[in-house]
Amino acid sequence: MAADNATPVSPFSLAGKRVLVTGASSGIGRAIALASAQAGADVIIGYRGNEAGAGAVASAIRDAGRRAVLVRVNLSDQADLAGLLEMARESLGGVDAWVNNAGADILTGDAASLSRREKLDLLLEVDLRGTMLASWAAADLLRAQTGGGVIINMSWDRVLQGMEGENPELFSAVKGGILSFSRSLARSLAPAVRVNVLAPGWIETAFGVSAPSAFKDQIAARIPLGRWGTPEDVAGAAVYLASDAARYVTGQMIMVNGGDVM
Repeated sequence: MAADNATPVSPFSLAGKRVLVTGASSGIGRAIALASAQAGADVIIGYRGNEAGAGAVASAIRDAGRRAVLVRVNLSDQADLAGLLEMARESLGGVDAWVNNAGADILTGDAASLSRREKLDLLLEVDLRGTMLASWAAADLLRAQTGGGVIINMSWDRVLQGMEGENPELFSAVKGGILSFSRSLARSLAPAVRVNVLAPGWIETAFGVSAPSAFKDQIAARIPLGRWGTPEDVAGAAVYLASDAARYVTGQMIMVNGGDVM
């Protein structure tokens, strides 16, 4: 695997497993896809618009000796979800871990200038509705196969504590909904399927990379571990939850935030 795509080798094995990651063309999703391959998994890379980024992730995974399957998917489209399920069955014979990472970016790019109502609608459509629909699709697939599997959804550490500001209010409502939904789903699908949640804190994705240095330093100073997180930090937790080491873990949320929220 190329040096700029290097991911720390996980102590948790995914050898022989099949992992599907939505929103895998960049950021946290990209890191999870690469880390899963490094841990021994074949990976289905779900993406919506960034075909070049998804292709680069697939190339890196294949260079590492694992299979990679590219699927363009709009998680709010029932036909696309049905196609994703069919692709998973045809290409890899199923999925052992399904990671719902896809989410709307309302902090950078054109979406940052949307109205409050428009941002809310976008987050509800992509993050909450998309996660719920994809989770139900994953449940249909995993329950039908021997051995069940794992669903991992993405929330936010601040849903437990709150944060002032209009954008945090929006994220809290939507990501809090994902947490509550996931815990109920974990009870519905047990024991065949485990459902867990990752809750990143301040992570150097698009917003973090573009943020002013003074702001980043201010945030880092209050984090007990003294720095912003990286997508690879989140990916390490995802690989653990997807692995057999977490076989007795369901309905839980792991906060990957350096101790900022405890």
